[in-house]
Amino acid sequence: MKYKAIFLDIDDTLLDYVPCCKEAFDRSMEELKKLNIRRLGSDEETNLFQIFFDIAERLFSEAKHGKYTIAEVMDLYPREFCERVGYPSEAVEPFTKAFRRAWGDTHVLVSGAMEVVVTLHARGYRLFAASNSFGHLQRNRLQRAGLLAYLEDTYISMDIGYDKPDIRFFQEALHRCGLQPSEVLMVGDSMTTDILGAQAVGMDTCFLDRREGKGDIGSLSQLLDRFSL
Repeated sequence: MKYKAIFLDIDDTLLDYVPCCKEAFDRSMEELKKLNIRRLGSDEETNLFQIFFDIAERLFSEAKHGKYTIAEVMDLYPREFCERVGYPSEAVEPFTKAFRRAWGDTHVLVSGAMEVVVTLHARGYRLFAASNSFGHLQRNRLQRAGLLAYLEDTYISMDIGYDKPDIRFFQEALHRCGLQPSEVLMVGDSMTTDILGAQAVGMDTCFLDRREGKGDIGSLSQLLDRFSL
């Protein structure tokens, strides 16, 4: 066994980010309707989710390159969305709270995620989640998905104190599990945050690219065979 442990990113590695995001967004919009907070002079046919998603993607991408922290992004994209599509200022706080609350419940699994996690656990690997977000939200999502029981611990940026790809995130995670970089494989979908970040501390990595198939693996199920785990 080459590795003693595997670090697994959460969003778009274990849990499917887009449907989770859409579910949380829809529930947040319902909350605004319940509060009778409506857009001003708007076209109701506008694809609001696409606007929201594009804003979030841009800000998270900028965070990967150090422009913002993840905590800042989590506040920025709901605010920018509300302003962009014409919601009054009083919509920002309830929308933000509703989205975070709903996000903490979303748990759509990536294809093959349960099988891979159960198999790796049965083969004796120590498994850890390694993610940028709020710790309590991510742990709740993993719990609802049925994955948390197979993980020895969760290393989430808001708890660790540093965001991936900051080398200190990985150093602290390694310190907490008592392992050397050479003993751990990092699996994730982001070349910047997961792969380059982990490689900077000397960890081996597996780049999961489910959309374009340009990574080390194109589906999580390939992990078991490709890395002989």
